[in-house]
Amino acid sequence: MPIDPYIVLLLGTVGLAALFPAHGTGATVASGASTAAIAFLFFLYGARLSTREALDGLRHWRLHVTVLACTFLVFPALGLAARAAVPVLLTQPLYQGLLFLTLVPSTIQSSIAFTSIARGNVPAAICAGSFSSLVGIVLTPLLAAVLLGNSGGGFSADSLVKIVLQLLVPFLAGQLLRRWIGPFITRHKKVLGLVDRGSILLVVYTAFSEGMIQGIWHQVSPARLGALLLVEAAVLAVMLLGTWYGGRALGFGREDRIAIQFAGSKKSLASGLPMASVLFGAHASLAVLPLMLFHQMQLMVCAVIAKRRAHDPGVEDRDAGTEDGDAARSEGGGAAGSEGGGAAGSGDGGHAAGGESGGAGGSAARPVQGQPQHRALR
Repeated sequence: MPIDPYIVLLLGTVGLAALFPAHGTGATVASGASTAAIAFLFFLYGARLSTREALDGLRHWRLHVTVLACTFLVFPALGLAARAAVPVLLTQPLYQGLLFLTLVPSTIQSSIAFTSIARGNVPAAICAGSFSSLVGIVLTPLLAAVLLGNSGGGFSADSLVKIVLQLLVPFLAGQLLRRWIGPFITRHKKVLGLVDRGSILLVVYTAFSEGMIQGIWHQVSPARLGALLLVEAAVLAVMLLGTWYGGRALGFGREDRIAIQFAGSKKSLASGLPMASVLFGAHASLAVLPLMLFHQMQLMVCAVIAKRRAHDPGVEDRDAGTEDGDAARSEGGGAAGSEGGGAAGSGDGGHAAGGESGGAGGSAARPVQGQPQHRALR
């Protein structure tokens, strides 16, 4: 059961804000730095997202529409249904945070990682996560306007202006400049990843500092937190079961269903935290708490499911058969090439790790440089 180290850092940042909240001039500086960090964060998101790769995945449109429906239709429906837990289990601010997390786009990195572990359709998971992030830039604020309204500082005309200036404009600028800065971002991926995480930590510190100053933490008790975890566990269970069995009902194969399950049942902490800071302002601390808890829960549960999916009946035998077939084609191609006097066969052409590309390892002959080509004879 993995514990995300970044969650530990986030909780440490919350503790730091509780002990040493930003006051006065410090709060003004922290707020300005947080605003700049959010804009830079979405600029990097835009610069990293390959629009060409996302468009190439449109041929598998049924899968992507299914994931988008799970993320932006089914999830919000469950969030609205959870309104019945107020006030018995949840306070109104906690419920607003829970409803907000159901509006956040899906993850990219963890969806890809778990799909790969489970031996599912990794290219589909990449495209589905990219589509979800791209659509979420616009759709999440619009859904918040409809479902959250002005309650809890959730949405207003001022929030719309902030979203356009802090999120959408930097994102579009990153997309436009990707052609020139893309190679630089790729070369410095690790360093910029640290910048990403540092920016989010700054956003969390600023949000929870404002919460401490306003005393909103007195609204949260251990019993309320426990009830929140139960409600979130129920939401996650419904989504995991619905995406798996719903995918089967829609006629998707095993590998596609795995991609649908992991991309359609997860929520992005990296996108959700900055959006919450813009949408909720001073009330962001309680708004992001459900998302932080849900993020860790989904990682732990999906890690277990992915490992179990990797050992589904027939999967290991199929992969072993694919590898044996590729090895046989490689040996046969090499022998044919040596006997034919210049045509070299190769069996490693299209085989991806774990058979994720469908075991399309080719045996097409490749001519050796400087030697004549001969037609293969059977």
